[in-house]
Amino acid sequence: MKINFSAQQRKRSVVLLRHFSARALFWVGAVVVGLVAVLFAELTDWAQTQFQNNLTLYPWLPFVSAPLVGLIAVWVTRQYFPGSAGSGIPQVMAELQRRPDDQWPPLVSLRLAVGKILLGVTAIGAGFSFGREGPTVQVGASIMAAMSRFLPRAIHIKRNYLLVVGGGAGIAAAFNTPLAGIVFAIEELNREVESRVSGLIITAIMLAGLVARAVIGNHSYFGEMHVTTSAATAIEMVILCSITTGLLGGAFSRSLILSASSWNTALGKWREAHPYFFAAACGMLIAAIGWACGGLTYGTGYKETLILLTDDQSDFPWYFGPAKLIATLISYLSGLPGGIFAPSLAIGAGIGHDLDLLLNDYAPSQMILVFCMTGFLAAATQAPLTAIIIVMEMVDGYPMIMGLMATALLASAISKMLSGPLYAVLATNMLKKLRRQTVIVSSEEKAPP
Repeated sequence: MKINFSAQQRKRSVVLLRHFSARALFWVGAVVVGLVAVLFAELTDWAQTQFQNNLTLYPWLPFVSAPLVGLIAVWVTRQYFPGSAGSGIPQVMAELQRRPDDQWPPLVSLRLAVGKILLGVTAIGAGFSFGREGPTVQVGASIMAAMSRFLPRAIHIKRNYLLVVGGGAGIAAAFNTPLAGIVFAIEELNREVESRVSGLIITAIMLAGLVARAVIGNHSYFGEMHVTTSAATAIEMVILCSITTGLLGGAFSRSLILSASSWNTALGKWREAHPYFFAAACGMLIAAIGWACGGLTYGTGYKETLILLTDDQSDFPWYFGPAKLIATLISYLSGLPGGIFAPSLAIGAGIGHDLDLLLNDYAPSQMILVFCMTGFLAAATQAPLTAIIIVMEMVDGYPMIMGLMATALLASAISKMLSGPLYAVLATNMLKKLRRQTVIVSSEEKAPP
């Protein structure tokens, strides 16, 4: 029996096939983001392990590696990968605000993604206090932006949607927390995603997170937290942790914003005139702080956070939190590619450890540490929902969800009294600088010889 298809039916079949192929490419991009995020994580862990092994044999090594890597990596960043310095999240947010008449070079590209990974791994492997999660946002957005050339225009997926998907997928895969990726995409990257594509975006982000879980394993990074205490004690700890982390996180955020802007001081002018030697000096300070703290402040801080959450804390030094905060500020000052998510969690854990020592077993130690991790991350980024979901998924802390929510929201509110939203302010400053430079270059080109 022969079946005859009308021209209208054939046209409809072609359209459906085109839409399905486009969605398949969209999801393939999300899978690639997940795999690259896992690769980034593995390279970072390997680099940090090698650093710690060499540190045991050669305690003086950071005084050579950190200044040298600081100088060379900043030079490479400026010469070959401009736009890759810092976290990576402000770059994606700036790209989301690109106007049709903006002529500045793109801040998301496969070249920048490669540079971000290589330089980020190198910096952490030299002892700088950085995380890989923020950089993974820029890497993920770069990969998804590159996919746009393969997507047919007929499906009407805007470039901004691809950036949101890539950034959210990067967080989901980097932390092995799919829900956090979705919340981050909505809370930080784009609050105006059309409802007709929101399902597609959420599916892609979840897919990247699931790919990471399939490779890394379906487990909570910091184990499972089982805390039992009275409601009154929990409320007291929420208030104490919120005030402490809100103030410290707000001051930390304000310092990061100032460090990314021009200083009207002698030090700021020296950094502007001699960025490579300034980065080397930052490396020397990183080495000195790490040496004074017995190596605790080097790298991401994941290992130290895990020790605080799972082992006996009685012998852990009180100065870890403050020292990690200073080391992270100096690392960010250097101009190297690197993020603050993982160090912020470590700083929060260090603050919680100090509060626990002061309270002398008044409340469960793990609860104090988890509340402070959530509060400091929320205060530093002013993205409380993202902080709640990240910590909740990393410690499997669903029973503490009410305390986590209260701490994050209060700490974020306190932080707002001291600082603007970190990534939004950095993105705005970046846009102003890029547009100002574009105007200057355009004026020079039009000027008569």
